[in-house]
Amino acid sequence: MDALTHTQFVFPRLTKKYEGKVRDVYTIADQYLVMIVTDRISAFDVVLPKGIPFKGQVLNQIASKFLDITSDIVPNWKIATPDPVVTVGHHCTPFPVEMIVRGYLCGSAWRNYKAGARSICNVSIPDGMVENQAFATPIVTPTTKAEQGEHDQDISREEILSRGLVSQDDYALLEQYALALFQRGTETAAAQGLILVDTKYEFGKKGDTIYLIDEIHTPDSSRYFYSEGYQERLEAGKPQRQLSKEFVREWLMDHHFKGEPGQKVPEMTSDVVQSVSERYIELYERITGTPFAKAIYDETLLERIENNVCNMLARLL
Repeated sequence: MDALTHTQFVFPRLTKKYEGKVRDVYTIADQYLVMIVTDRISAFDVVLPKGIPFKGQVLNQIASKFLDITSDIVPNWKIATPDPVVTVGHHCTPFPVEMIVRGYLCGSAWRNYKAGARSICNVSIPDGMVENQAFATPIVTPTTKAEQGEHDQDISREEILSRGLVSQDDYALLEQYALALFQRGTETAAAQGLILVDTKYEFGKKGDTIYLIDEIHTPDSSRYFYSEGYQERLEAGKPQRQLSKEFVREWLMDHHFKGEPGQKVPEMTSDVVQSVSERYIELYERITGTPFAKAIYDETLLERIENNVCNMLARLL
């Protein structure tokens, strides 16, 4: 088996299965989630035709590590990682917004700023900033949580509250948690010679408790710069060295694909797939500071996942 792209398990007391762009999520007894991080890869809201070996393991293990080292800030959904590509955790009701924290002016925020915008989600941005410059303090710029196939949309704190999407008390906590998580992520990144540029956090509720859910500080949900040379590149107006999934988008754009109607995904040769896999492993090792141990990919992979999950569920149910 070259890559894990689809799963179709029937776990004990299964009540629902959801297939996202990357993750297959199984709801168990309406209490727990089994999240299998596949090797599917998406860009421009399109799932690419070939999976990337070990990508799922990379994302799952980065998220697992950061969930553990931030659990003192906010409770999170994780109960255990019974398999390198699986996390089992609490089933929460998600808030319909994602909390985006930005420490630097780049990406879509920079493009809008360059076009004349001086605020994001009603958060003011001063004149005279340049691309990739740090904000005085990180800012929170929420987005709606889009349905599958749709794009997230920026939304202000005021609109979230006026539309009743999140209560005032809960929203205050979401902002507090998001900024504290970003600070922890910034400190962790700095220890690895990295800058955490921006990221997204998702939260949900179980009973009266807010939980951090989904992934955290992975290269799919976050953007990192290398610390070394950052200031020199900023002053010279040069692009920053990035550590994120951006290299996949750049490869697609170099081959004239941006996910627009009528465009065809370029051929992903075995060399391209291999190079993307190697980049993800490099991302893992740089972000975590630990060597990556490849899980076994052979005909026993699906059986291994099923056995590990069923053994875990037997302890929970």
